[in-house]
Amino acid sequence: MYKVMLIDDEENLQRAMRELLVTNGYEYCGATNGEDGLKMLATERPDLLLLDVMLPGINGFDLCRKIREQGRRIPVIFVSAKSDIVDKGVGFRAGGDDYVTKPFDARELLLRIEANIRRHKDAIEFAHCTNREGSTRIGDLEVRFDEYQVFVKSEPVSLTTKEFEIVAFLAANPGKVFTRGQIQEYIWGDADQKSNSITVFVRKIREKIEENPSEPKYLLTVQRVGYKMTDSL
Repeated sequence: MYKVMLIDDEENLQRAMRELLVTNGYEYCGATNGEDGLKMLATERPDLLLLDVMLPGINGFDLCRKIREQGRRIPVIFVSAKSDIVDKGVGFRAGGDDYVTKPFDARELLLRIEANIRRHKDAIEFAHCTNREGSTRIGDLEVRFDEYQVFVKSEPVSLTTKEFEIVAFLAANPGKVFTRGQIQEYIWGDADQKSNSITVFVRKIREKIEENPSEPKYLLTVQRVGYKMTDSL
């Protein structure tokens, strides 16, 4: 049984989410502020986090950044009354994986929760299947599949869940070229995403793992085909 955690200061929403999630087969835990939420993450170890943007004290975006800085790869779905696309952009850059706006449709939320947990678990299982050691190293780049973490020169790199999944997918198959469609199908289960989605993710990944993103040495472009992780340095 998967566990979902909600950090939101609205008591009515806490009660409604508990009922919705428990009724649909999930375990539930909740916190009303960021400080308590961080502590609860460590003790409850949920499989997915629903995170309100407008929290008392630290806001949801900053809290998500802290969670990623701690190396936690838990899927994060932002929940907010704001539908402004600028806020969504901030949320994704902070390390969020998805975004729903209040009021939301309960069925849609359940589908998003299911999809994000499945992608997260599938990525971990895929990594274990393709690398028995649980990690791989390419030059100064280390990918720890079992810990869901990436290091460059022994320093942790703060990647979002989807960014990690892309790195793990390519690093588990060094030297093999994958088209954008193949990567999209693996990450989202659908090759019909916007054509520039993977290009944007690759750019963000390079900004984090490459010494010179404009001249990458790890995540390489194969012109008119796709991308690969180098197999030699």
